[in-house]
Amino acid sequence: MRLRHGVITWQTAGAVALACSFFAGCRSGGKGTPPPSEDSAAATSSASAEETSSAEAPSREVPPARPGPMNVLLLTVDSLRADMPWQGYPREIAPNLTKLAREGAIYPRAYSVSSYTAKSVGALLSGRYPSQLYRNWSFFAEYSLANEFFPELLKANGVRTLAGHAHFYFDHGKNLNQGFDVWRLVPGIKVNNSTDESVTGDKMTDLAIEMLGAPANTGGPFFMWLHYMDPHDQYRTHAESPKFGRDTRDHYDSEVFYTDLQIERLLAYARTQAWWSRTAVIVSADHGEAFGEHKMYRHAFALWEVLTRVPLFIRAPGIAPKTIEARRSDIDLAPTIVDLMGLPVPSGFVGKSLVPELFGLEPPGDREPILTDLPADSNNPPTRALVKGNFKLIVDGEGQRLSLYDLVRDPGEKKNLARDKKHAADLAAMKELFEASWAKLPRVAPYGGGKLVGGGTANGPKGPPS
Repeated sequence: MRLRHGVITWQTAGAVALACSFFAGCRSGGKGTPPPSEDSAAATSSASAEETSSAEAPSREVPPARPGPMNVLLLTVDSLRADMPWQGYPREIAPNLTKLAREGAIYPRAYSVSSYTAKSVGALLSGRYPSQLYRNWSFFAEYSLANEFFPELLKANGVRTLAGHAHFYFDHGKNLNQGFDVWRLVPGIKVNNSTDESVTGDKMTDLAIEMLGAPANTGGPFFMWLHYMDPHDQYRTHAESPKFGRDTRDHYDSEVFYTDLQIERLLAYARTQAWWSRTAVIVSADHGEAFGEHKMYRHAFALWEVLTRVPLFIRAPGIAPKTIEARRSDIDLAPTIVDLMGLPVPSGFVGKSLVPELFGLEPPGDREPILTDLPADSNNPPTRALVKGNFKLIVDGEGQRLSLYDLVRDPGEKKNLARDKKHAADLAAMKELFEASWAKLPRVAPYGGGKLVGGGTANGPKGPPS
């Protein structure tokens, strides 16, 4: 066991234990295990007789068992809004994902960590908020190697770590590939800083199947992360999709339908593989998307609900279909993945594993407040938000502007209550909770020397003090 930047990781002993849980040769009775003795055979016979006798007795409720180690397939879809068919959207734009969602645990009140990709994926990989990470000042953030990402922990413990991506941002220069054995981009990606010109869902699935078909990648425990891009602007219609209409949301829905088809093609392959029976699938998004709400289109630059509410569901062997209404965040995914893979969860993660509630070991508890985080960079103004109960507080800068919304009466965040005297106590309570919550999460200034929106220059550190 070693400690790196406040995060505990496990070395080769854990790797042996994890690998043994996937292969029969390490289990009792496997290769190299002596046959049972006569005494043990007699004991087994006696136990069998007792079981036969007890079968006639009244049955007792068997408590839920903690699941054994699983492979994990993490599918994130860029710009996927929370209003999907399995969460009430009336248009059938994702029939395959809807079917998959209903086989597992659905979180209809889930949040991303930020409102655009570069900040959300850093948080996803580290289990910490983007403000806590060593990063540069750019909109397309570079992350310092001083950060520790959970795939590093997996790799150190014998897990094969794989990733496939479909946007130029995910190239190696941003250091997002820390801890991955295989990190690949689909071919033919166009580089455009302001939009996404490529159609890549088909190529992503081809690439994923190629990686999953290699025995070196799936012969033992593995984690794979795939980030599908097509619902990201530009929104295109597809020959494979129904014609939903002519406006922007219609074209977006066509992109979602197309992506759903490509994901189903991947899952159809996965279902034919021996490892499928011990594989968990997690589906979520890096952020939402605006279509005119708050006079906004696309994403980033703010922390409105439409930008930070995302789908989240988890399908795995042993998870009974259910809907968990408690608010949750993608900040919980790193510890959840580590836990699903049978490893001890380090204390350095901000979130908590969802495994106990997924498998009925514990009832879902209150994990509020939910925090979202948009640190200052070359394009984004610094903004943070907190959700607790009925209310949401948005804090711009270091408190220069406060906005308070009642999400029950005003889910579209149209009426700012911060100056309403009737809600002075609510504002004070939310502000106090905001300050207390962030006091536990020390922030790190960005590095690189660039100018930041909101004022100042990026002169932060690239790592902890030596």
